[in-house]
Amino acid sequence: MELGTPKIQNFLRLCSILLLILAACLVGFDSQTKSIVYLEKKVSYKVLQAFPTLVYVDAVAAAYNLLQLISRISFLSEYKGSFKSSYRYVYWCCYLVDQIAVYITFAASSAALEQSVLVLTGAEALYWMKWCNKFTRFCFQIGGALFCNYAACALMAFISSISAFNLFRLYSPKHFLVLKTT
Repeated sequence: MELGTPKIQNFLRLCSILLLILAACLVGFDSQTKSIVYLEKKVSYKVLQAFPTLVYVDAVAAAYNLLQLISRISFLSEYKGSFKSSYRYVYWCCYLVDQIAVYITFAASSAALEQSVLVLTGAEALYWMKWCNKFTRFCFQIGGALFCNYAACALMAFISSISAFNLFRLYSPKHFLVLKTT
């Protein structure tokens, strides 16, 4: 099977959608309550600033991939695989938005990872206590969500490379950004 085939790209988009939704649900529904010295302390994803952003970014990236999946399926069924160079603007748009989706998702995941490391290790200078000693389920669930996020980022980066391949195969290899004549 060729690298640029639509079946591979559709499968990768579907897998990234599932991973992004799983990560958003793991973070969004994560909360734990513990009694600490006669006090009820509840920890949820809203306590840390990067986690609500991560949920929103995951939801938007999953929605974008779903829209791309639906549009690709309808586009392929309508034109039956006859790709012409007149669709180069569509390919450019898909390539650029795929790149943006990967970078924003990776940035949100990295910001959440940074706050997770603070929760895991603590910071005495900032009077930030270690949460993972007391809220282990919360930390494991966030760790699973971050793993799903980075896996989705890797899949979306591969999708972006396929988009780049599909875009740049329309251009001549001998002349810079000149469309092929065939």
